[in-house]
Amino acid sequence: MSRAWNFSAGPAAMPEDVLKRAQQELLEWNGARASVMEVSHRGKAFMEMAARVEADLRELLDIPSSHKVLFLQGGATQHFAQVPMNLCADGQRADYIVNGHWGEKAASEASAYASPHVAASSKADGYASIPERGQWDLDPKAAYVHITTNETIHGVEMHDIPDVGDVPLVADMSSDILSHPLDVSKFGLIYAGAQKNIGPSGLVVMIVRQDLLERHPRPLPRIFRYAEYAAADSMLNTPNTWGWYLAGLTFQWLKGQGGLAEMDRRNRAKSELLYAAIDDSDGYYRNRVQATARSRMNVIFNLRDAALEPVFVAEADKAGLLALKGHRALGGVRASIYNAVPFEGVRALCSFMAEFQRTHG
Repeated sequence: MSRAWNFSAGPAAMPEDVLKRAQQELLEWNGARASVMEVSHRGKAFMEMAARVEADLRELLDIPSSHKVLFLQGGATQHFAQVPMNLCADGQRADYIVNGHWGEKAASEASAYASPHVAASSKADGYASIPERGQWDLDPKAAYVHITTNETIHGVEMHDIPDVGDVPLVADMSSDILSHPLDVSKFGLIYAGAQKNIGPSGLVVMIVRQDLLERHPRPLPRIFRYAEYAAADSMLNTPNTWGWYLAGLTFQWLKGQGGLAEMDRRNRAKSELLYAAIDDSDGYYRNRVQATARSRMNVIFNLRDAALEPVFVAEADKAGLLALKGHRALGGVRASIYNAVPFEGVRALCSFMAEFQRTHG
């Protein structure tokens, strides 16, 4: 077996140490004489593990006691609808800042349960920037302000937490959570699909301010109400036990690597190296994102000759550089360099880019 450098946008690369640990424990976990996927989620061993996983996440993000941590299912897309279900009365306004595909989709999905208002958008420039804060049309009576901190398709990232006053700030942080330190206290609710920086797909991590759990804007089945999950320690129904376990291993790995300050340092170094390879190519490779909005997680670029882009992706795959094809909405090339992608992998990609330009330029 020969593992390659994996630049997939999600499901994405996981730390190799985590995969090896899971491999070792696959048949028998924690002395249980069974896999973690086979034991009761209400058994003592799993409950103790679940508590440790939450404690590790709280330590990594310095989550205040004012916020609950939930381990949910459904993917972030499900919560595009479930967030307004829980936070908005019928027809109540919720403000959305749209700087890419996923923010646009979140606003669209909210329309069945609220009145989503696009308070700012960078659609006019093809989502190549973040709308300037001074131009946001916010309502102080809105149920919340929703942002997408990193757009995986358009390669755009919010590098600062916006001040939205007393209105709760809600963030889809699926693709940049745990990539840098974060002041969680500034958010009313954070949700993140696991398949970028946390673990396998199918798990959603949510951090929600406790006062927001007290909102009951509409009748809902218990299975859709966040407060019910919080009261049941995320075990209202059978959770994604495998995903929860792997998230825990990832949190331990992050702590062992030096925590989020070290991840921030590494992610800056990786993205700076790759953007330099693009910018120093004399236009052979081109990134269209405004420099101040460039994502550290998802680096998108095009080749001067678009006809060579599928050739680039195919030759890269043969060279052990996987999943570099851009999203179907944009085409081109996309390198997702989440926490688990090491500097060596990005350096290998940059070397390939230089060689490809030399032989095909």
